Amino acid sequence: MAKRRLRSSTVVLGGMGLLALTITSCGSEPDRRCADRTTRETLPSYECRGGSGGSSGGSGGGRGSYYYGGSTSSYDGKVQGGSFDKSAVDRGGFGCTRSGGG
Repeated sequence: MAKRRLRSSTVVLGGMGLLALTITSCGSEPDRRCADRTTRETLPSYECRGGSGGSSGGSGGGRGSYYYGGSTSSYDGKVQGGSFDKSAVDRGGFGCTRSGGG
């Protein structure tokens, strides 16, 4: 039985895929979306820009705050599974270690 040889293009493409996976899985910012802290409803991004970002209404800035990680429910449009605290969201991934606060 003859030995099977991999073509160089197959090896290169596989290596590029592994490199892309490694680069994108560590050290990137968590997903964020604008949401109301009280109701957890998703808001337009301009509601989180320009102001204190943590205000729940009142003067100066929008009424929203950035919600990190998690997802938006397709049922009611509310955020879930993440946190308003960016440091509480662990990106994880291939070859990553968790560092920082607990």
